[in-house]
Amino acid sequence: MSEQKLAAEVRTEFGKGYARRARMAGLIPAVIYGHGAEPIHITLPAKSTTLAVRVANALLSLEINGEEHLALVKDIQRDPIKQIIEHLDLLTVRTGEKVTVDIPVHLTGELAPGSVFNQEMTVISLEAEATHLPTAIEVSIEGRSAGEHIYASDLVLPKGAVLLADAESLVVNISEAAEEEAEAASSEAAAG
Repeated sequence: MSEQKLAAEVRTEFGKGYARRARMAGLIPAVIYGHGAEPIHITLPAKSTTLAVRVANALLSLEINGEEHLALVKDIQRDPIKQIIEHLDLLTVRTGEKVTVDIPVHLTGELAPGSVFNQEMTVISLEAEATHLPTAIEVSIEGRSAGEHIYASDLVLPKGAVLLADAESLVVNISEAAEEEAEAASSEAAAG
């Protein structure tokens, strides 16, 4: 994952009134925590920050008063109606440091005809280097048929990543399609 560079400004005002004024000015209030240091209260440019945090576990390179800070997005507070970002909680990290994150599990491929899948885990907990976090773990279900299972221990992890979830956790369960679904799938195959 590549880091996103953003210019941040230290803020000295707090509270709902200030946060509302900051958002109206195109800024997002944020706080950087971690490593036993005092929290740093900052504002970030709304547009570029919103684009940068679209991926899970976004790594941000923040320039604050001439100093560079690496930070992971730990929490995003959004307006429930407008879905705009209202506040960010960031965790300061160092190059080479290992962090614990939840990575999305994405399925690829087509099952064997007459089979359906149930994805039991949509995210998996890993420990990985903060500057080399994967955006997702790809799991191929290509050609798999009813009765097959994919467990956490079967996942192909990026180099240096350590699985924190139970190795016996079921990620994907493949079963026979119900008769109506199987008929629909076979009629689609015959039509195609």
